[in-house]
Amino acid sequence: MALFTIEHAFRYEVVRLIAEGGMGIVYEAEQLGAHGFRKRIAMKVIRSQFASQGTFVENFIGEAKLVADLIHTNIVQTYHLGEAGGQVFIAMELINGVNLDVLMEQQDNKKRQLPVDLAVFIVSRVARGLSYAHAKRGADGRSLGIVHRDVSFKNVMIAFEGDVKLTDFGIAKARGFLPQEEGEVVVGKADYMSPEQADFQVTDGRSDIFSAGVVLAHLLLGTNIFHGETPEASRERILAQPIPRFSDVDGRIDGRLNGILQRMLERDPQKRYQTAEELLGELERYLYEPGFGPTNEKLGLYVRELFGQAVPRNPSEVRRGATMVMNPGKR
Repeated sequence: MALFTIEHAFRYEVVRLIAEGGMGIVYEAEQLGAHGFRKRIAMKVIRSQFASQGTFVENFIGEAKLVADLIHTNIVQTYHLGEAGGQVFIAMELINGVNLDVLMEQQDNKKRQLPVDLAVFIVSRVARGLSYAHAKRGADGRSLGIVHRDVSFKNVMIAFEGDVKLTDFGIAKARGFLPQEEGEVVVGKADYMSPEQADFQVTDGRSDIFSAGVVLAHLLLGTNIFHGETPEASRERILAQPIPRFSDVDGRIDGRLNGILQRMLERDPQKRYQTAEELLGELERYLYEPGFGPTNEKLGLYVRELFGQAVPRNPSEVRRGATMVMNPGKR
């Protein structure tokens, strides 16, 4: 029972459009409070043409409830689920930074290559966020069984300060929050799916570990080894394409890191790292056993220098996710 209740209506002023997709829109907004208080946030809303469709609204609300208590430095935080004029919205942490898609595009434009230690560091922070989410329990003490199911370039943000943030639990599965349709439909971005996802099987946290392996390989090689001309082609490659010896593809990748990648990308979940915590430990030992390793500050310095120490202002860059907290176009 609550000790007491405080009733107060939040007020938001929308500042600008950040990104829009097929199903949703993300805005930058200011949350206003007493005595001139202002806080910049990201506001995610469902497109008006879908706002009356029960399934979309249900999933949207389920996502907000799921992430409400996911409070971790490597996960974008949700502040509030609201409704105004029949429009449901989620108020979220605004990230001053870029997603990995935009980061890699900028590197290509400048003919740069992400240093190996920073690539591993980024994925180690993703593993930290996944470890926390996978272990999350409800008020009843039972595991929520969270599986993100969409660990991909668009859903990993790098703040200009160097923080790494996992975003968009919109198609995550978790007990009691979101529909459990596995075995009936395939969800996630085809290029980053685990074999279980691609084959319509039931997933657990080890599925996210495979996807994190695809992200790491993509960061190191500059290309996604599973990318096909169509989603179906990508899924076929995930299920059957031989996994290369990465040290033969890129001389910067030593035998130890190749071994980590090989285990992350094992098609048999029993042969993968069994938990994100186990993966995190392996990545951090790789980074820090020799001595001083990468930090948020080192990553932040690299990203600020890459983007001229400023937030990209090109509208097309912004729409591709330069300051995008969520990927609103998919469900």
